[in-house]
Amino acid sequence: MIDRSDPALAELGLAPGTKVRFRRSDTERWKDAVVIRRERDGSLGLRDAKGAARAIACERVEVQIPGPRGGQLWLPVTEWAARTEQLRLL
Repeated sequence: MIDRSDPALAELGLAPGTKVRFRRSDTERWKDAVVIRRERDGSLGLRDAKGAARAIACERVEVQIPGPRGGQLWLPVTEWAARTEQLRLL
């Protein structure tokens, strides 16, 4: 799943094309997007459903993961990055 050609994304356990969702404020609805790259300021470069490029802070992005019973769950990128880092240590 992790594309080693982009080490900045690999640090977060993400790869280009990973399905995510984001919102700019707590009152907005979630919007679907895919990861493009990691920006210089540390935010994520995303492409939304309309094709627009966005730079969104990692705290405002969630990753889609499979749930324990086959459903889909959403996990904040900050928690996902900590989880994948811990798994690499084992």
